[in-house]
Amino acid sequence: MEIAKTIQLAKKGDGQSLGALLAAHERYLKLLADVQLGQSLRRKVDASDIVQETFLEAHRGIQRFEGNTGEQLIAWLKTILAARLANTMRHYVGTKARDVRLEEQISQLIEQSSVSLQTMLADPHSSPSQHLAGKEQTQLIGEALLRLADDYREVIIMRHLEGLSFPEIAASMNRSVDSVEKLWLRGMAKLKQEVRKGEYDAR
Repeated sequence: MEIAKTIQLAKKGDGQSLGALLAAHERYLKLLADVQLGQSLRRKVDASDIVQETFLEAHRGIQRFEGNTGEQLIAWLKTILAARLANTMRHYVGTKARDVRLEEQISQLIEQSSVSLQTMLADPHSSPSQHLAGKEQTQLIGEALLRLADDYREVIIMRHLEGLSFPEIAASMNRSVDSVEKLWLRGMAKLKQEVRKGEYDAR
């Protein structure tokens, strides 16, 4: 079914259509939430809970969604996700008042993460196809990243999405710099395999 038609059905109250739309983006949004929570809050907050709160808001507000494309839908969901993340961060820093600037800042950081995902495999011999049967490139890479073992995913997120140096990653993971560099190389190789697998499945 075309994405535009599915969105229209969801707006008319078709719960199955809305559920399918949200499920298609769940893993990608979880990754974005995970990155924004950072290492300290990841110990206290499950990114999956943030995503479920985002989906609850989407259920409540789907009739107000004005878009009709997949790109517009994911942009809308990212906006809701930023608001939920802002609420979570305010809770843990003890601030109750709403600060729109915080939501805007998180929205910008989420977009930066999306760009980082898109350029993560920029090598012309390993980058995903530009034609992914309706799945955007960043989402394909994000989903592949979530399928990796925890250590691989952690080192790649810290290196590419959080911008940490190998010595900083080594200190955070309580490993030597050499072992972290090798872990990163193995993780990137695994990521490319998973992206190719996801690319094949999307055809």
